[in-house]
Amino acid sequence: MADVAAIQEAIRKQGLDGWLLYDFRGQNALAKSVAGIDRGKFLSRRWFYFIPANGEPKKLVHRIEPAALEHLPGSTRQYSRWQELEAGVGELVHGTTRVAMEYVPRNANPYVSRVDAGTVELVRSFGVEVCPSGDLVQAFEAVWTDEQWAMHQESAKLTRAAFDVAFGFIADRIARDGSVHELEVQDRILRHFQDNGLTANHAPIVGVGPHSGDPHYEPRPGDAGIIRRDNFVLVDLWAKLDKPRAVYSDYTRVAFTGSIVPERMTQVFDIVAAARDAGIRKVQDSFASGKSLQGWEVDQATRDVIEKAGFGEYFTHRTGHSIGEETHGNGANMDDFETREERRVLPRTCFSIEPGIYLPEFGVRSEVNVYIGSDNSVHVTGGAPQTEIFRIVV
Repeated sequence: MADVAAIQEAIRKQGLDGWLLYDFRGQNALAKSVAGIDRGKFLSRRWFYFIPANGEPKKLVHRIEPAALEHLPGSTRQYSRWQELEAGVGELVHGTTRVAMEYVPRNANPYVSRVDAGTVELVRSFGVEVCPSGDLVQAFEAVWTDEQWAMHQESAKLTRAAFDVAFGFIADRIARDGSVHELEVQDRILRHFQDNGLTANHAPIVGVGPHSGDPHYEPRPGDAGIIRRDNFVLVDLWAKLDKPRAVYSDYTRVAFTGSIVPERMTQVFDIVAAARDAGIRKVQDSFASGKSLQGWEVDQATRDVIEKAGFGEYFTHRTGHSIGEETHGNGANMDDFETREERRVLPRTCFSIEPGIYLPEFGVRSEVNVYIGSDNSVHVTGGAPQTEIFRIVV
């Protein structure tokens, strides 16, 4: 768990009286992580941990699990009966007015809203306003250390190199055999990861033709996955160093297995690339001017480009996601489409910018990662963004 004093300082900066962490059987993974409870540790009863803006934290745990929060500072109160639990929650928040929890009105941001409505009602019954904890969560769950930033830069180089490996493998196999299957390209990328000390929570996406128009496509056996000459191919891959506390890099590039790229494909790619660059500029301009930036604003910047070009209905997902020790991290997403992301983009956090246009015959996505330095510098990682469809000349 982060230093309690640092958490209390963040609570005070947000004008809150405290942060009430709560979980039941792992339903609130964010609270477990902030409280420093191992993912594999199972607790069968409800627990609460209240961190006030000032003063000593307080714990509420069941009598059959008295050691549930023993690793945390603060006084402990135990309960058995439900009446004792409710009275205990009232004691935790006594004297407070505004308390943060993993809650967002109308469940507008399900990545943050992890506390059930009944528990929120219980806390409110004591005259307390329950406020979203989103920016507190990302301050202690999404902010990278210098070591993690260094590991990201190393993994970014190796992950970026996987495209060269994949496209080279496609060229060699088509030249030799006339075709290659998506699954074979996927396996070649995974071997590259293994050879270079990388790990991933899921195999990469390799999609040919219409498959590239499915944002979450998974290669499968069958003739539809065969890549031949004059085919469009999308590769989306992500990996991190196989080390403790390592963080991901996550990129998408597209290619054509021929020397002359069809005009329609080039047109769509150019629109997607322009949208990606508009998102990057929005981040750069905001931090250069010292203006606070919320995730929805980046989504709006990219989406405006695609909508003005007449392809808005084919951009079917948010612009980007937070990146951390998991591919999709706990920081602000770049989203004003699936959710209204009002969390601020914070220094020392990383996220993807990956607009796309998905047509029935092919789909284009161009994905980069953006890291905000502690000095508000903006870093686009993984090499220069793709400026044209890569030609795999066989």
